[in-house]
Amino acid sequence: MAGVKVYTTENCPYCRMVQAFLKKNGVEYEIVDVGKDREAAREMIRVSGQRGVPVTISGDEMVVGFDAKRLRELFGTPVTDEIDDVVVVGAGPAGMTAAVYCGRKLMKTVVVSENIGGQAAWSWAIENYMGFRVITGEDLVGKFEEQVRGLNVSLELDSVGSIEKEGDVFLVRTASGNTYHCRTVILASGKQPRTLELPGEDRLMGRGVSVCSTCDAPFFHGRPVAVVGGGNAAIQTAIELTRIASSVALIVRSTLRCDEIYVPRAEEVGVRIFLHHEVTQLHGDQNLTGITIRDRQTGKETVLDVEGLFLAIGLVPNTGFLGDLVKLNELGEIDIDENGHTSVPGIFAAGDATCVKAKQIIVAAGDGAKAALEAHEYFERLMSKQAKERVAAT
Repeated sequence: MAGVKVYTTENCPYCRMVQAFLKKNGVEYEIVDVGKDREAAREMIRVSGQRGVPVTISGDEMVVGFDAKRLRELFGTPVTDEIDDVVVVGAGPAGMTAAVYCGRKLMKTVVVSENIGGQAAWSWAIENYMGFRVITGEDLVGKFEEQVRGLNVSLELDSVGSIEKEGDVFLVRTASGNTYHCRTVILASGKQPRTLELPGEDRLMGRGVSVCSTCDAPFFHGRPVAVVGGGNAAIQTAIELTRIASSVALIVRSTLRCDEIYVPRAEEVGVRIFLHHEVTQLHGDQNLTGITIRDRQTGKETVLDVEGLFLAIGLVPNTGFLGDLVKLNELGEIDIDENGHTSVPGIFAAGDATCVKAKQIIVAAGDGAKAALEAHEYFERLMSKQAKERVAAT
């Protein structure tokens, strides 16, 4: 389809997903990097009203963000009804590692995910993954993806809406209306960003409020911004934004929970840190113009004139689509044993969506490998059982 234009920034994982989707479906498109072309950025804002990428334009149609359902409606093709050996839900470190191990076992593998890289793709710098003294999340995810694509693995960019079991077959239904049939499932759906749940937040998302600093930071060159959160992700984001923004404030609800090494770095580059503060109000109609923060100890309120607000206030398990299919704990995480088994035979899980305490990239990758090995063992037993049943029936 000619005339498709995708507005992107260099480090935006969602932008790469839109491009991968279009490429997979044979759609020709033009890339416009609004992080490097300021006039193009103004054009994108004028056309879409957005200060966040990606934005895809095709004729009179506009798709904001990576909207798998809408993209598939416009450009996609339906899947077949054949039965796969395994469907991996999620393409973060756990999901992609699981896919590599399944692919090496010659299992017919489909990965279904609405993003590539998960939380890892949002990291400015990763300093604790073996083999790399320091590597960006984008580069690490790129290496994972390259290895996955080197195997006979189908990577489908879509969002899973539900999973059902019919006999020995699982039905994985997606937001775009596709259904994948498979013998085993590996759940590696990760977590999704928590929001402030303040009035106007939905309206201002992509119009000053952002959950992806690596995507949207280029829109705030020379502009004042704030970051909310007290963990590693928040303080790393604040430090990196000092290279772009005119000023950076870090709003911390209680005390800093980050690695201590980051605190002097933040102070050195001029991050203003507001401890024991919370955001109580967002200002602006069409775009964010400021925020009100409140000192939780004294009650004093302060208005900060910021045009960008980046949220790094934690994550919630992406398990809502499971319903009561598998057992979850009180936090909504998937309950698994030490080998990735869930409460349902044939369904395995790994990564940050599970009850495993350590939420680290290296742990997720290792657990993804374990889940894949267990899925393969289950699959072999199932195939052997079905073969014996066919022989007995003849």
